[in-house]
Amino acid sequence: MSVKFSGKHLANFIRPEEYDAIFPQVEVAHKQLEDRSGPGNDFLGWMDLPVNYDKEEFARIKEAAAKIREDSDVLLVAGIGGSYLGARAVVEAVKGQFHNDVEDGLKIYFCGNTISPTYLNDIIKVTKGKRFSINVISKSGTTTETALAFRVLRKLLEDSVGPEEANKRIYATTDRARGTLKQLADAQGWPTFVVPDDVGGRFSVLTAVGLLPIACAGIDIDELMAGAAEGRAKYSVLSKDNDAYRYAMTRNILYRKGKSVETLACFEPDFTMMNEWYKQLFGESEGKDQKGLMPTSCIFSTDLHSMGQFLQDGNRVMFETYVDIKNTREDYFIPAIEGNFDGLNFLADQNMSIVNRKAMEGTILAHNDGGVPIGVIEVDSLNARDVGELIYFFWKACAVSGYLLAVNPFDQPGVESYKKNMFALLGKPGYEAQKAALEEKLNG
Repeated sequence: MSVKFSGKHLANFIRPEEYDAIFPQVEVAHKQLEDRSGPGNDFLGWMDLPVNYDKEEFARIKEAAAKIREDSDVLLVAGIGGSYLGARAVVEAVKGQFHNDVEDGLKIYFCGNTISPTYLNDIIKVTKGKRFSINVISKSGTTTETALAFRVLRKLLEDSVGPEEANKRIYATTDRARGTLKQLADAQGWPTFVVPDDVGGRFSVLTAVGLLPIACAGIDIDELMAGAAEGRAKYSVLSKDNDAYRYAMTRNILYRKGKSVETLACFEPDFTMMNEWYKQLFGESEGKDQKGLMPTSCIFSTDLHSMGQFLQDGNRVMFETYVDIKNTREDYFIPAIEGNFDGLNFLADQNMSIVNRKAMEGTILAHNDGGVPIGVIEVDSLNARDVGELIYFFWKACAVSGYLLAVNPFDQPGVESYKKNMFALLGKPGYEAQKAALEEKLNG
């Protein structure tokens, strides 16, 4: 077992026959995915990605990562949404949130995911006196947040080492043949990697989009892909015992019973960015046509001292899904203290992971008794192989869940709305009429 879905805490909320009733719809969704006949079928490249990827590019990713780790102190990864969430999630899950501080060698910072001038200035500060490279990730090259950061950082790099050397330190992950960034990269001679046409951003972490930064972090991307391949084999079987399908069915049964929010919870802080990746994956895939569960997340026990009150006693609009990491990356043996001033000697002479597990088990029981349906995704560890399988688990569950919801899980039409308003309010040419109308709304 690397990844498994457990429904033992759902018995009071879902009857076995409810899974029987919804399974024929799963069969339809499965068939639509397998024969590429469902909505969004032109974005199903992720399904075979763990076994059918560009081996030549994969080798070039390793070579580029080795070069960056050799000639740079800092790598700046500029991208937003799927162009950064997956990579950062994997890096922090496998290496830890403090990998930049506790490990020697290359430091990796993510930028181009906000328009905050404070954040950009802080990114500029971490490059001061350092040898740095840039991995800019954008299919078009015109995504505002990323393009704005990249224009600043590229100039900073050119001023630091000169245009010729800068061109050897910029790596573009973009469209195979077209787009502003691809044209610029070809003109400047930057090494380029491909964002596949048939893989959407939130499904792109196992393409060059995620693999280059992940490899730069010193993570074994062969192991990551091997784990995803194992997940593909497991979660492509049409069965009620398919854990990804079981999770998808659970979500939709509870949704149809009136639940509107899912909280993904984990007792491991290194899972924080995986939570954020999950929120994009499910939020952008299912939040359409006034439908869908709102994905939220918590890191426990930290959030038990804030969100815990609502989850225990608040409006019963939600259910929880716990990610149970069976084996931690590191453990800590708790010693006894003379005098027992804090009253915690009863915890002494055991590993801290045991205390954390009992906190999780106690929380699950308390919230369950409080009327919260709870599913558990069990994961052996957060090593590269298990994280790869977990990624595929979520992908497959999301695709089937979206089809059960009767939406296209592979488009994101709503994302464009804020951009149009922002461009108009900033006075971008061609948006003059919208600008006046929006300003009237704001000032009215």
